[in-house]
Amino acid sequence: MKRLQLLMLTLFAPLVLLAQAVTYPTHFTVAQDGTGDFKTIQEAVNAVRDLSQQQISIFIKKGTYHEKLVIPSWKTRISLIGEDKENTIITNSDYSGKENPQGKDAFGKPKFTTYTTYTVLVQGDDFIAQNLTIVNASGPVGQAVALHVEGDRCAVFNCRLLGNQDTLYAATEGSREFYKDCYIEGTTDFIFGEATAVFEHCTIKNLRNSFITAPATTPRQQFGFVFFNCTLTAADSVTKVLLGRPWRPYGKTVFINTDMTSPVSATGWDNWRNPENEKTAFFAEYKSTGKGASVQGRAAWSHQLTESEIKKYTVKNILGGNDNWDVSALK
Repeated sequence: MKRLQLLMLTLFAPLVLLAQAVTYPTHFTVAQDGTGDFKTIQEAVNAVRDLSQQQISIFIKKGTYHEKLVIPSWKTRISLIGEDKENTIITNSDYSGKENPQGKDAFGKPKFTTYTTYTVLVQGDDFIAQNLTIVNASGPVGQAVALHVEGDRCAVFNCRLLGNQDTLYAATEGSREFYKDCYIEGTTDFIFGEATAVFEHCTIKNLRNSFITAPATTPRQQFGFVFFNCTLTAADSVTKVLLGRPWRPYGKTVFINTDMTSPVSATGWDNWRNPENEKTAFFAEYKSTGKGASVQGRAAWSHQLTESEIKKYTVKNILGGNDNWDVSALK
């Protein structure tokens, strides 16, 4: 018996050592000129180990990447880091109603819809983007999403999100999203969706007279979209900006200490042609400044937060959740 055990150990010990020695890459480089590990971002994403338990960094060298990028739900903990945000560009140009060259999509539709127009789709949890420009370049042709985020605990730092209608889809009720030092531009409802999302020190630019936010917050969510210390700007031709309207009855948007240099309408908010929404939506402001920040004439059903109410509006309280997600620890 002892001889048999010794023989088994001799035969299988190398395999055990080999299994213990297996490691998975934690860093990839994408470069169009072939100097990296991959020439496309999608190839790098596909190479990441499924359901990764550690953050995987994909460094993207400068260039314009014409991709319809998908980070599926099983590709978790991915960080896309651009070489610099002005010159590291991911672009595509699908829009709602455009013929799908590949035939029917996952929903059985032969044409693109709002939900399939994305340039970048993020379904995996713990996604980070930094120093990138994400563009839907289709122009003012209707709904055309640049960034569509469904994953939980997703953070976007120092990025530019460019489009027209529906630029940023902060999607799904269970998604918590954090945007810091970003530039976001668009026309109609260009920040929209069901997610709980915080925007900190971001510049938000209206390209036309229209609405900034269109939240679809559910009754189960305490918070929807919250803007801290952001700046609202507009193209020279813009004369009327609305802060938001409820895509769904319980939509929530709050602007806190916002510099409203854009020409925000006196009423500020819109009920989406349904007075019943005024009973359920929650649209509020707190100590904003600039020519568009006057509370005189604001919609009677909107709110100005009190000193007591503002205390619950902290990034930690809004995004922490049951797992105590700490965005301050992200890099």
